[in-house]
Amino acid sequence: MTLRAVLFDIYGTLLEVGPPPPDGDARWRRLFRDLLDTEPAFSRFDFAIACNQVIARHHEAARARGIPWPEAHWPSIVAEVVPELTRLSRGDQEEFLYRQIQTGRATRLTAETADTLRWLQERRCLLGIISNAQAYTLRELQEALATHGLDRSLFQRDLCFWSFEHGFSKPDPHVFQILTARLQARGITPDQTLMVGDRLDNDIEPAQAHGWRVWHLNSDAQVTRYSGNWQQLRASL
Repeated sequence: MTLRAVLFDIYGTLLEVGPPPPDGDARWRRLFRDLLDTEPAFSRFDFAIACNQVIARHHEAARARGIPWPEAHWPSIVAEVVPELTRLSRGDQEEFLYRQIQTGRATRLTAETADTLRWLQERRCLLGIISNAQAYTLRELQEALATHGLDRSLFQRDLCFWSFEHGFSKPDPHVFQILTARLQARGITPDQTLMVGDRLDNDIEPAQAHGWRVWHLNSDAQVTRYSGNWQQLRASL
């Protein structure tokens, strides 16, 4: 069956996620000085603990409403921990949230990933995204793509699912049902669709349950008919 659409996970798949930058604490303090004109009242570590407590409370409330895989709204979480955030303009709030997440990790898109995206585009495959993500993810992805001369317009807007826009996340089967319906509206069947992800539970198994083809991106695993690295993916198609 001809492959017509390829949908990707973001973190651990399109974007490699690395450790915090060595100057993460200095960035944290500079962030507060630059945008809030104050010193942070707590460390990055204490901030993370406080945010996790708020997230747990929000998730518990969502599950009580019948949402088994809830997605938190990160701006609301941070605003509970750092109320001063609400005094900023929308643009400055977005800048704060983006710079804040950059203090805790580094992301990059590898040359081999970029080559695979170009290769699939040349084969006229429609590209999409299924990501447990926040609004800052779009900027992270755009900036990573730009380092290879690519742009987020590479991905079809109707074939992108961003969990922060919906309030629930993978592996909820509704995520894949929504994309299956959108693909079918384009005349694309499940067996013409490939899911590429690094997690069996969030990406591979729910995609298989909807009849999609799958590729488990895992450079360390023994290559199987549906797992391996980017080069092996291209060779399998």
